[in-house]
Amino acid sequence: MSDTHSTIDRTIDGVAKTIAEVLEKKKYSIDYYQREYKWESKQLAELVADLTTKFLDLYEPGHSRKDVAKYAGYFLGSIIISQKGSQPFIVDGQQRLTSLTLLLTFLRRLQQGRDDEVDVDQLIYSEKFGEKSFNLDVPDRTDCMKELFDSGAYEPRPDASESVHTLAGRYSELDELFPDELRNEVLPFFIDWLKDRVQFVQITAYTDDDAYAIFETMNDRGLKLTPADMLKGYLLANMEDGKPRTTANELWRKRLRTLDDQADDASSDFLKTWLRSQYSKKIRERKKGAKPEDWDRIGTEFHRWLRGAQDGIGLSSKTDFYEFVTRDLDFYSHQYERILRASRGTFHPDSPLRFVRYNSDLGFTLQDQLLLAPLRVEDSKQVIDQKLEIVGRFTDILLAWRIWNFRATAYSTMQYAMFNVMRDIRGLAAAELATVLREALLKIDENFDSNDHLHVHQQNRGQLHKILARITDHITVRSGLPSPYIELTNGTNVRYEVEHIWANHPERHVDEFSHEADFARHRNRIGDLLLLPKQFNASYNDDTYEKKLPHYYGQNLLAASLNPLSYEKNPGFVAFAKSSQLPFKPYKQFKAADVVERGDLYRDIAKQIWNPDDLPAVAKG
Repeated sequence: MSDTHSTIDRTIDGVAKTIAEVLEKKKYSIDYYQREYKWESKQLAELVADLTTKFLDLYEPGHSRKDVAKYAGYFLGSIIISQKGSQPFIVDGQQRLTSLTLLLTFLRRLQQGRDDEVDVDQLIYSEKFGEKSFNLDVPDRTDCMKELFDSGAYEPRPDASESVHTLAGRYSELDELFPDELRNEVLPFFIDWLKDRVQFVQITAYTDDDAYAIFETMNDRGLKLTPADMLKGYLLANMEDGKPRTTANELWRKRLRTLDDQADDASSDFLKTWLRSQYSKKIRERKKGAKPEDWDRIGTEFHRWLRGAQDGIGLSSKTDFYEFVTRDLDFYSHQYERILRASRGTFHPDSPLRFVRYNSDLGFTLQDQLLLAPLRVEDSKQVIDQKLEIVGRFTDILLAWRIWNFRATAYSTMQYAMFNVMRDIRGLAAAELATVLREALLKIDENFDSNDHLHVHQQNRGQLHKILARITDHITVRSGLPSPYIELTNGTNVRYEVEHIWANHPERHVDEFSHEADFARHRNRIGDLLLLPKQFNASYNDDTYEKKLPHYYGQNLLAASLNPLSYEKNPGFVAFAKSSQLPFKPYKQFKAADVVERGDLYRDIAKQIWNPDDLPAVAKG
């Protein structure tokens, strides 16, 4: 390898290594200028789905643990290490290694207490010179990683680094991403395979100059062509030479660069999303031995897939190839850019794309292919916005219903169903789109009426935070006040948390609950929950309801609606309560029956927010 770049003249090692060989009892540092961990929900979901799907293709009931040694390996690409004396630094690969460390930390906790537990501790942290530290040794992540390792949850401070917020966010998603079929007796088989059959090629240089020369050579000089590069080359080669090819090449570069400026790997994600949304007809069946179909192949090798599918998608002449880039890619990339901006940029509470933000805040990345599916190049701006709002509302309602009924919304759980929806709505006009999606919702058995016992627990606290934010936002905006959604979801300096109305003092409720466990279950019901600033909870957490009640009036309207003053001094709220016919009422005391009644109010509000009949109303304009 030493002759790949003119400045590389020292020893360079390139060796295939398993995850265990890369991580076990090793210590890696990351240079300060590339320390941020930036993987988003979609990237973690795809990694977990790829690993678990590959393993399930190999595993057979009746296999013994030793049979895993014969399973085919799985290649996760290359990582580049700069060895500075005794200390290795990661130059390329920290996103994957960090994500794998999170997955190993999750698997460690998942298998605790089992007789067949696989020891993965030394892949996560190790002891050196009498001190324990994490194998990916980044000081500002230590507290977060320690809490995730010890307790499986971490609440970052508002001023914490981007990496810490991302680490906590991605870890919280793993429980939904990891498939149920691997949580039983198969779990140690999967962990064995992950440790000892999943591999990297580790390239080690012994100076920073050499390490970065390799990195630049592989990424900037054509030695590591991406699937996007290969797709572009194929499309351009089939166009008229001269101005058409030059025009298409410039447009491709401009559009994909613009997307990558929005988010890491956004251009690659766009190409997968666009091609899936417009052209995929089948998805891999959910049974062992089923072959990958076009939806799956677009996700892993879209450049190869398109070569074989060109006739089916109408690429016959040089003009077809030219327009595929200058018309179709241009159109869909602009819409994808709008989706990206709506999902993470400035929030506009009146925008038809506000539902994209709501769904994105729940980590639901499968919405992107749904949003692009009905769009057509000839659609006007008004029609595009109608379609995006209809699909966004549909997804919003679907997620709310699933959360209300304790159903998973993870990528791996939802991808098959969302593929079917995507295929069914492809190219539909706005009115037909609204009809199809409304009918799809009405066929679902589980909605707000199918569960009377919604409660908070460790796994759904983040989701209920968003549900409560939407309920609070709805009554606030309908009462004539500005939207507080961004503030309630911690987009400002104020930290909001899901808080109980009842303090955790079962002895105050012995007249209604003879057992502490019954009190705890009732206290966790949705009707006993509010969103309040963390500082409020710090001040009044242990107070009785009667002592908290005056302070609730100064908080958001959902909390303030407990206080009689809201019905005397807030004409906007009173008018909304009357016009909406919602059963708002103040409570001087808050007893067990009141928790249930308050929960019924929340459900009635939710039915107004998440209403399938809103879809055809949008189509009518």
